[in-house]
Amino acid sequence: MSKTTASGPAPSAEDQELGDAGSQLSTAPKEDAPHLPALGVIGWARWFWRQLTSMRVALLLLLLLSLGAIPGSLIPQSGQDETKVADFRKANPTLGDVYDKIGMFHVYSSVWFSAIYILLFVSLIGCIVPRTWQFVGQLRGLPPGAPRRLNRLPAHTTWRTTAEPEQVHQAALALLKKRRFRTHLTGDAVAAEKGYLRETGNLVFHIALIVMLTAFAWGQLYKSEGNTLIVEGAPGFSNTLTQYDDFKSGNLFTSDDLVPFSFNLKKFTGTYERTGPNKGTPRVYKADITYSTGAYGKDESDTVEVNHPLEVGDSKVYLVSHGYAPVVTVRDAKGKVVFDDAVPLLPLDGNVTSSGVVKVLDGYRNAQGEKEQLGFNAFFVPTFGGSASGTMLSQFPALDNPLLALSAYHGDLGADSGIPQSVYQMDRTNMKEFKDSKGKLFKKLLKPGETMELPNGAGSVTFGKDIKEWAGFQVVQQPGSGWALAGALAAIGGLAASLFIQRRRVWVRAVKGADGVTVVEMAGLGRSESAKVPEELGHLAGDLYEQAPGAPDDPADSPDTDQEPGTEPPRTCRRG
Repeated sequence: MSKTTASGPAPSAEDQELGDAGSQLSTAPKEDAPHLPALGVIGWARWFWRQLTSMRVALLLLLLLSLGAIPGSLIPQSGQDETKVADFRKANPTLGDVYDKIGMFHVYSSVWFSAIYILLFVSLIGCIVPRTWQFVGQLRGLPPGAPRRLNRLPAHTTWRTTAEPEQVHQAALALLKKRRFRTHLTGDAVAAEKGYLRETGNLVFHIALIVMLTAFAWGQLYKSEGNTLIVEGAPGFSNTLTQYDDFKSGNLFTSDDLVPFSFNLKKFTGTYERTGPNKGTPRVYKADITYSTGAYGKDESDTVEVNHPLEVGDSKVYLVSHGYAPVVTVRDAKGKVVFDDAVPLLPLDGNVTSSGVVKVLDGYRNAQGEKEQLGFNAFFVPTFGGSASGTMLSQFPALDNPLLALSAYHGDLGADSGIPQSVYQMDRTNMKEFKDSKGKLFKKLLKPGETMELPNGAGSVTFGKDIKEWAGFQVVQQPGSGWALAGALAAIGGLAASLFIQRRRVWVRAVKGADGVTVVEMAGLGRSESAKVPEELGHLAGDLYEQAPGAPDDPADSPDTDQEPGTEPPRTCRRG
């Protein structure tokens, strides 16, 4: 019969067990759990700063910066070549709009790239400043005192000697100072530390990264790069924006940043391999120039060669291209010279097959006395292979057998329309062809000194015997390149120091034993992973043992070795 209570039957043992289990499984809180305090604005700011200045975030930002630079090298950039950007947009209109919105056509000045760059910059500074102060404090302080039990350290040795503890201390101080340890005597032990250049190298590496980032940003923002073509003996170049054939610069660059100088091309010299597998390869490729610095600078002579630029202030003038400029003389119907100049033509291949345009804009009158403009498509080969070759391509880059092909047009070149035109191309919209006797385009091949008579007495064109040469120069001004180089070299040196220099500590304790004999203990500890600490400690112990040898009555000079009493211990130490 079951037991009952005043309120009903008493619960069974099974019910009691289930009730206890249910109370344990209950999710209802028995009492209010304590709430963690909110971080607040300052707390979140501190958390964000600690995350930003951590090593893993700095490495992540450096990785993102490297990945962000990849599109800048694969996708055309508006600051480098607007023509390629326009061609890309024309070929890929949808993708071009997407790239334009996310800044892919100007990666290095985009918001997202600048944000990564600035965050990395701040992260490095936030990492360096506290570590620098900490390292300065270590340099101003002394090596820490010896632990109470030296035999627990990874590298340890001990022996007994008749020398007094003070003698051992003085000998240890002298020995460790000689080995370039920072030392001091504290209590009954000598404390020494070495390898501070490891942390110095680490700091130098990080500071060098900041210098490199600053120099790179400075150079990109204030850089300029332009190209110009100069013919031998023609008016030279003055470093102003209007003198460049094409020019591009950084976002913060202004014309006032241009270095004031000018130069003229006196003579271009090019010689080429005549035979062998390298036939046509330049042997001599140089430009003799005269230059002056500033408005009233004195003329100086110099030679610009490949990889040997002219340096004027922050600007460098590189020799980048070469071609020919045939001298062409054009006369009108009455024999009046209306054009007489060297016409630079652009090379099409390695043998300097060249093409271009001769434009006569003013002064020409046809046989009827009407003003017109003349245009000639020009095709030039410095070494013509002859009619038997079946081609109008140059066979060699030197002037061995020059030939000029001209085709003639007359009318309006559109030069007065106000729209910029290329000097190497002709707008034939309003131009008419000169016709030969067969009604075809009038054209002719000319050797030096030969003249082409235009149809219907319209004038003549003479290919002069004097063929001049031109040189293309690239003027680059990129401040901060010297700082970038210095930063790179310092970073390499700092990284090498942080990798190969090991920081370690050594302690030497000498105390009187119970029998009055001095007990010497030496121990070492590497603050970085280094397998040389026991070996180095063994050498130090051997040198110190020479000044404080083992006691004659000691049955075993070194508990760690099997050496005979009174002999030098081995120059190795056991690991603890």
